[in-house]
Amino acid sequence: MAVIIEQPNAPRSRKGAQWEKRAWIFMRVSGIILVGMIIGHLMVNLVLPERGVKSIDFAFVAGKWASPFWQVYDGILLWLALIHGTNGMRTLVNDYTEREWLRKALNITLWVVAGALLLLGTLVITTFDPCIDPNVHEYLPELVCKG
Repeated sequence: MAVIIEQPNAPRSRKGAQWEKRAWIFMRVSGIILVGMIIGHLMVNLVLPERGVKSIDFAFVAGKWASPFWQVYDGILLWLALIHGTNGMRTLVNDYTEREWLRKALNITLWVVAGALLLLGTLVITTFDPCIDPNVHEYLPELVCKG
């Protein structure tokens, strides 16, 4: 009894094969970087503060994002995590979607949503100003604002 193994589908183009190879490498590299960054994030936000998760409030985030280091750190974490997750979902869509039009529609939707979240998240991180309201000291007494 002979076992016949079918020829796998060829990539749509050589460019497609290069894209998939780069996406595969990105997933491995970003996954390793993300593990380290997430451990650092959890340590700083949950383990090192005296009260744990109860210490995370507006003042904690405002104090943390006052430093450009933490803005860049959280920005890189946001970008890597969202692109890594979207690429993983793209792989699932490509593996399990049979209809070409549905696959394209889902992939476009994935990347549009990821782009919108990246834009909004980056705007929040880079434009965050806890002292927009001059009367902030009346309702957030623990926050020190210059102005």
